[in-house]
Amino acid sequence: MELGIYTFAEMTPDPATGRTVSPHQRLRDLIEEIELADQVGLDVFGVGEHHRPDFAVSAPAVVLAAAAERTRDIRLTSAVTVLSSDDPVRVFQAFSTLDLLSGGRAEIMAGRGSFIESFPLFGLDLEDYDELFASKLDLLIELLDRERVTWAGPHRPALEDAVAYPRPLQERIPLWVAVGGNPQSVIRAGVLGLPMALAIIGGEPARFAPLADLHRRAAGQAGHGSLPLSINSHGYVADTSQRAADEAFPAFKVTMDQIGRERGWPPMTREDFDASRTLHGANLVGSPQEVAEKILHQHEIFGHDRFLIQLSVGTLPHAKIMRAIELFGTEVAPVVRAATAERTADRAAAA
Repeated sequence: MELGIYTFAEMTPDPATGRTVSPHQRLRDLIEEIELADQVGLDVFGVGEHHRPDFAVSAPAVVLAAAAERTRDIRLTSAVTVLSSDDPVRVFQAFSTLDLLSGGRAEIMAGRGSFIESFPLFGLDLEDYDELFASKLDLLIELLDRERVTWAGPHRPALEDAVAYPRPLQERIPLWVAVGGNPQSVIRAGVLGLPMALAIIGGEPARFAPLADLHRRAAGQAGHGSLPLSINSHGYVADTSQRAADEAFPAFKVTMDQIGRERGWPPMTREDFDASRTLHGANLVGSPQEVAEKILHQHEIFGHDRFLIQLSVGTLPHAKIMRAIELFGTEVAPVVRAATAERTADRAAAA
């Protein structure tokens, strides 16, 4: 199994001090976090796109390009690119440039977007929410699959035998579709033959198993065979279980309560948070042993190929995030890789 980290580069007040770091400092810290993730042997680092004051990144490809110069092996992906409000040609060009700078390590994770700030910013109508994503995803696939593109669709001018430059180093930049819980999005990814990143940030993960099965069925019926699946979840790792919970909860609460006020959720209680940390809950917050156990438990449910953890749900001191990355890479990842490799070998022998 591939293991990695994703972040939105939160800009919320530190619950311990009440201070918010500057965007300059948050981005410098982020580059150091990606560099450490590479050094401890993690497979993937994802950077999300938002257009609001509580997140520092609106241009993931720019941040990832800076990280490319400080890393050697780790794959660099958006998490996500809000394709609905972007131009597929520019997305292709930005990630092709990243691919060249990184020596062929770029990926794109495309999504419809869980926030809506980018739509008015770029003059788009929310009434076209799903059509925008579907048509732009269609064009992005064309750009990734072939050099010369002829395409027509809504919401942007047609292309006639067009070529977008630069061309990437990889033969084809990997494209994942990120989904929350929308079955239509799951089916779309499967029918198009695209890997799926399934975000599980609340509830019981087992309830999401039908979506993974739906993706596999849709892919099989469309003739694509088995497609990769990633599970993306909130979490935090510390040396002990109690320390992980005590350090993570105040930051989680600040962020989740802020979003909750916008969406009508009740405030997060410590009881809710602790319940989410149990084996059957959504959040992977605990000691390295607990986090590894929970990833492996979910692997029994989903059989997924990749797991990405969002360590910075709310603002924690940079040193604590760096320690969490170190523990995830040096203590969690080896356990998970060994166990999933053994499971794969056992299944192959049984077949």
